[in-house]
Amino acid sequence: MGELLAIAAMLLFSTNIILTKVAAARLNLHFGFLISVGMNIIFGLLLFAVQMLFFEQGNIDWNTKGFLFFLSAGVFSTYLGRWFFFETIDKLGPTRASAFQVSNPLFTALIAWLFLGERLHLIDVLAICIVLLGLFLVSYVSQRTVKSQLAAGREQIEVQSIRSLSLKWILTSSILLAFFSSLSYAVGNVVRGVAIQNWNQPILGGVLGAILGFLMHAVTNKNTRHFWRDLKTSDSRGVLLYTISGIITITAQIAVIASMRYIPISIANLITLSTPVVVTPVSYFMFKNQEGITYRTIIGILLVMGGIFVILL
Repeated sequence: MGELLAIAAMLLFSTNIILTKVAAARLNLHFGFLISVGMNIIFGLLLFAVQMLFFEQGNIDWNTKGFLFFLSAGVFSTYLGRWFFFETIDKLGPTRASAFQVSNPLFTALIAWLFLGERLHLIDVLAICIVLLGLFLVSYVSQRTVKSQLAAGREQIEVQSIRSLSLKWILTSSILLAFFSSLSYAVGNVVRGVAIQNWNQPILGGVLGAILGFLMHAVTNKNTRHFWRDLKTSDSRGVLLYTISGIITITAQIAVIASMRYIPISIANLITLSTPVVVTPVSYFMFKNQEGITYRTIIGILLVMGGIFVILL
């Protein structure tokens, strides 16, 4: 059950990555982010209402610890993680942005081990290594590709040698954004795993995180003050795409939160973050291989799929 929920979340997140790439070309990313997180709350509350009316009778047992952990997850995942990730998609493209999450399972497994004492079977550890190797191959960028990107003006910096990555290059490129996105999501996922173990309310937990994430973004987003005015003049298709993005992401978040009730946090996170399996081939056909997908990328995808298959056995 947990594995199926994690796979469903992975498919939804993959869809959102492609959707965000298309939407960012039509509407300001920060404004679209506000729309997306706002829709998280609206659709999440609708799902919660359906749950209360048809699937859960009576009052929900209150759990203060779970409540606070779900709120904290909103800071790390809904706000920090997604904001950094949206920026990464816009600057690196969907395939690279998705593959850079290779460090997320490592962060998650390490945090879960250090603070929760989570232990994995040997076969699971081997499967994780296979998936991580596959994700690394997918995310690999050759020196030739980097040179061409620099020549095309995609990175507005000057470098003496392409062989060494200077601190300036790291700080001015999108790598730092991808790193912080991965770390924020990892912390958020561990916090959600703790929350769901204390309070089995995945829908309500997802909504609570979305509400806090939305409030934080609304305070820091310069588009908030003129939101309704900008909404009227914005590209209608861009608004629609970000609205759909909000529906997809809250559904995916609820699915991955629910999966952590049945399987280890590290495994749930690993499956969920294996989005390159879907994103890479779709991106190849939609964007005409603008991101330089090679045979190495294909081998990486096959390794990711093989590792997930081992976990599901």
